[in-house]
Amino acid sequence: MKRRTLLAAGGGALVALGAGLTVTRPDPQTGLLPGAAYAQSTDGALPEVMEMVQGDPNAAVEVIEYASFTCPHCATFHANQYQALKENYIETNRIRFVSREVYFDRPGLWASMIARCKNDVDFFFAFSGLLYEQQQDWLASGDPATIIEDLRRLAKTAGLDDATLDACLSDAAKAEALFTWYQENADRDAITGTPSFIIDGQKYSNMAYDEFAAILDEKLG
Repeated sequence: MKRRTLLAAGGGALVALGAGLTVTRPDPQTGLLPGAAYAQSTDGALPEVMEMVQGDPNAAVEVIEYASFTCPHCATFHANQYQALKENYIETNRIRFVSREVYFDRPGLWASMIARCKNDVDFFFAFSGLLYEQQQDWLASGDPATIIEDLRRLAKTAGLDDATLDACLSDAAKAEALFTWYQENADRDAITGTPSFIIDGQKYSNMAYDEFAAILDEKLG
């Protein structure tokens, strides 16, 4: 999906403000919301996107997951294969596990902005778990305004308050940085579907846990 399409809804950029939703027309050149928080570095660059890593950051084997918070197959993966991977390979520090989001739609980007609100790895993975567990609930309406409010309610159960959510969801610079980061990642690693995995530089599609474990065990020697 193109940047302007992803950041816009109903002809305007969509951000959550206060308890509701505000729709205003984006800048025609950038597609971003005028007046939204747009904190760039002094050289005009977009803010850096933090890599979300679990396990040993120096492990010999690296697994990069590309997933969308709105992807049903990703939710299934996180409910099943990921739990076994976490127990047997991530928490035992046998691999470096990197989670990278894919933005095929606006709700996926909004969910990501909340998950990354604190720039904290533990919060990101904990909230990601909630997003996948309750994916059908917060996506059920199909209505952008309702989805935003359902995401906000879910975020509050994770400890975020309205002021924090307002700041996160109206941060146009971060939204632009995340989408640019996603596009660069997807182009480099030829990501066209989710979940997809890069294991030590080689791309794999979704697979059963036993297949995953066999690949990892071989690489770990």
